[in-house]
Amino acid sequence: MQIHYKIVEFTLKAETEINLPDFKGSAFRGGFGNILRQITCVLKRQQCIDCPIKTKCIYAYVFETVSDTTANFLNMHKYEKVPHPFVFEPPLDKKKLYQPAEEFKFKIILIGKAIEYLPYFVVTIKELGKVGIGKAKGKFIISNISSSNSETISLNSVNLEQNFTKLSLNILTPIRIKYNRSLVNQLDFHVLIRSILRRISLLYYFHCKKEPLQVDVNSLIEKAEKVKILDDNTRWYDWERYSSRQDTRMKLGGVVGEITYEGDITPFIPFLKACEILHVGKGTSFGLGKYEIVNHQIKL
Repeated sequence: MQIHYKIVEFTLKAETEINLPDFKGSAFRGGFGNILRQITCVLKRQQCIDCPIKTKCIYAYVFETVSDTTANFLNMHKYEKVPHPFVFEPPLDKKKLYQPAEEFKFKIILIGKAIEYLPYFVVTIKELGKVGIGKAKGKFIISNISSSNSETISLNSVNLEQNFTKLSLNILTPIRIKYNRSLVNQLDFHVLIRSILRRISLLYYFHCKKEPLQVDVNSLIEKAEKVKILDDNTRWYDWERYSSRQDTRMKLGGVVGEITYEGDITPFIPFLKACEILHVGKGTSFGLGKYEIVNHQIKL
């Protein structure tokens, strides 16, 4: 059970003044989607769901991946859409204003089959620079691109030097998780693990290998419910973005800060490490749901 990914880092140079929102990922993701559609959409339809060639369309695959209601796992009939096969990681600093000739960096993590579409991502980012982002549509050029070789997250081979009974997470960008149809503001371990297992399973099925992840989800959740919060220094962070598709401002708050769990954590390490790269919760394509495991002794 493996998930392949590639990290691509873009160095961008401002050509005109660029004024970005508090959370930069929303500016990049929104503009990126519009331009990718212009470049790749053949029929120029408003909605992908009824398009007769959606299964062959790059835009539909990358941005509007259609659910498989026949898949017999994770209640797939409830999902109209599935996770995007990419994650934008904008700069985490608070800087919002960039003057001409200033450079800044951001990363894109391509997942599974999306790796082969890297050239489309590069062309789209280049065109986005011409159109502009943020307030007053600040322009930029790509001054450098660097990428890793394709890397692999293995979910069935774990090399741990010890058993873990305590683990801390530093949540760097808001984690938005719904449990029992409501957004949670306290990140109980079993709620986090449910979301991680769901995300990994969907990414694996739709973007890596068209088969269910061979994991005993019920057993893992039962174990996760026994892991407790030892120390909670998280808070709710609210932010907004404008959606041009929906022509409305959207509130996209989530949990940030540091939290420590105590219990039998060892069985969950591969999944926690996976989503340290892949993020977790809603809005991951913007860059939401990024966390780091504070204990750096964990090796896979």
